[in-house]
Amino acid sequence: VQLQASGGGLVQAGGSLRLSCAASGLRFTSYAMGWFRQAPGKEREFAATVSQSGYFTVYTDSVKGRFTISRDNARNTVYLEMNSLKPEDTAVYFCAAGRGVGHLMESDYWGQGTQVTVSS
Repeated sequence: VQLQASGGGLVQAGGSLRLSCAASGLRFTSYAMGWFRQAPGKEREFAATVSQSGYFTVYTDSVKGRFTISRDNARNTVYLEMNSLKPEDTAVYFCAAGRGVGHLMESDYWGQGTQVTVSS
């Protein structure tokens, strides 16, 4: 199983980025997908999750209204559209495949992470 995350980078506060995570080696539609993030010196936290169908999404409070998670089951890919970025969004972002939603999601597989840096 591989989860290949991409799209990170350096952006100014208020800017936007779109992360992608391409999955292979698994039955994509059997898994909920999530984006998690880990800031320097902090524990990894969930940012957003999306159900197998793509219809049910959950966000952590700090990103609600700014981030949008979506998935394309035909392309085995999950996305995270990030708008109005803040310096506190700076973190390594990981995609994951698993079961459950929100902070209760139990991840079976993890991607390698992509760095997002937001400058003030």
